[in-house]
Amino acid sequence: MRKTVAIGFLGTVLDQGGRAPRRWQKWRPTVSLCMQKDLPIDRLEVLHSPDYDRLANRVKEDISQTSPHTDVRLTPLAIRDPWDFEEVYAALLDFARAYTFHTDHEDYLIHITTGTHVAQICWFLLAEARYLPARLVQTAPPQRTDEGPSGPGAVSVIDLDLSRYNRIAQRFQRERDETVSFLKAGIATRNACFNALIEQLERVAARSRAPMLLVGPTGAGKSFLARRVYELKRARHRLAGPFIEVNCATLRGDAAMSTLFGHVKGAFTGAQAARAGLLRAADGGLLFLDEIGELGLDEQAMLLKAVEEKRFFPVGSDSEVTSDFELIAGTHRDLRQMVAAGTFREDLYARINLWTYELPRLADRREDVEPNLEFELDRFGREHGESVRFNVEARRRYVAFATSPRAIWSGNFRELSASVTRMATLADAGRITEAIAEEEVARLSATWSAPRDTSDLVDMVDAVLGAGASELDLFDRAQLEQVLDVCRVSRSLSEAGRALFAVSRQGKKQPNDADRLRKYLARFRLDWEGVRQALENQR
Repeated sequence: MRKTVAIGFLGTVLDQGGRAPRRWQKWRPTVSLCMQKDLPIDRLEVLHSPDYDRLANRVKEDISQTSPHTDVRLTPLAIRDPWDFEEVYAALLDFARAYTFHTDHEDYLIHITTGTHVAQICWFLLAEARYLPARLVQTAPPQRTDEGPSGPGAVSVIDLDLSRYNRIAQRFQRERDETVSFLKAGIATRNACFNALIEQLERVAARSRAPMLLVGPTGAGKSFLARRVYELKRARHRLAGPFIEVNCATLRGDAAMSTLFGHVKGAFTGAQAARAGLLRAADGGLLFLDEIGELGLDEQAMLLKAVEEKRFFPVGSDSEVTSDFELIAGTHRDLRQMVAAGTFREDLYARINLWTYELPRLADRREDVEPNLEFELDRFGREHGESVRFNVEARRRYVAFATSPRAIWSGNFRELSASVTRMATLADAGRITEAIAEEEVARLSATWSAPRDTSDLVDMVDAVLGAGASELDLFDRAQLEQVLDVCRVSRSLSEAGRALFAVSRQGKKQPNDADRLRKYLARFRLDWEGVRQALENQR
């Protein structure tokens, strides 16, 4: 049985009513709210100035007589100027953040009849922004008779015109900036594209239940960002269930179906007990399917049904089960090419492609290496219970290398995290010295320049050019091998161009990396789409 909880200010004038029994002849909004036959209040949270303790307790006693089932809780709230928008909003925001809402078994009402007009507007703003998962209600006095009010009056839902209140809008913008910072874990990124991505992602996460698709290379932070979106939705009371994460690349064969959709006892050999599956575990919460492109076509078909209808059949069952979850999918693959090749369902791609966000590689966000250093050092400090920092020269040396074209960052942010962890571990007395930084620079340089098996590169040239590969000079073949290797790991023509021309593009006012690469490929009668298709078929 769901409970109804009301929150509101004590009416320092309207709730007075005078001394007993005279006050029972007057309409008092807070008492009236708890006398509504069609809207029983199980708990009433009364916010009041510490100067009105006596009145608050009198109202509490009167409610206990008229509505004994209502639990009245008094909360002193000091507001110096109740007509100051900023002060009132800040006080109510602090109250909302500290209050524990149980939206799974309680409904909330915000009583706005009492309090100043400023308080009413601030209540509306907080409810609109989902800081308060509540409806706004207003009580009104009944028809008067010679004996006094004839009943408890009426209750109605209200609306407000907020267009005039620019200062509150500015406060909202600051709160929104805090939310964006929350999604970035407090890291002030300097990359304009990533800032724009996060800002839109914040708006979508707070307003929409539709699936999201995060595209990016391994280590770009897809899993981390998915969890932050979940935590944001929880903070805004959009979700009450758990965060369930699964890497689809680890699912193979019959185990994939069972892991995702569950099975009944005896569904297959070894199924000695029933299994709920991860989709059911995510009921009421968020399911993050990383590397969704690795799922088989059968799993994709069942997933589409589960996303659209919120129901599906466990393996071996004749009865459907339900699970109302939100979905974020992640992938490093080009799902559009997979759809064209028939390895990914077009209808599933259309369903998860409503909100698609491409996470840039660390090599494309070199300006963010330095702020991420602080984040990684703070993380290391929390995990190991000690503070670690760079010496000035050590930091200068490491940042100069880490932001230079020589730093490939093939493992993206995961590789940066490992690099900082190594240096922090070796730091004596919590200081990363220049010697430690030099050692790490040498280690990374050796990793990225290590000899590699070039047979796959030779195979790529043959796969792309076919018989024409035999007509290439050794010089042209060696150069084309390296270009194709970059194209193989890049998501777009522009991304491959930026990697190939990382040094020379710095001297151009308007670098057109994509056009330069397009012209290079045209020398061999190649184009981007043809190259990507040939390389994909080679895998």
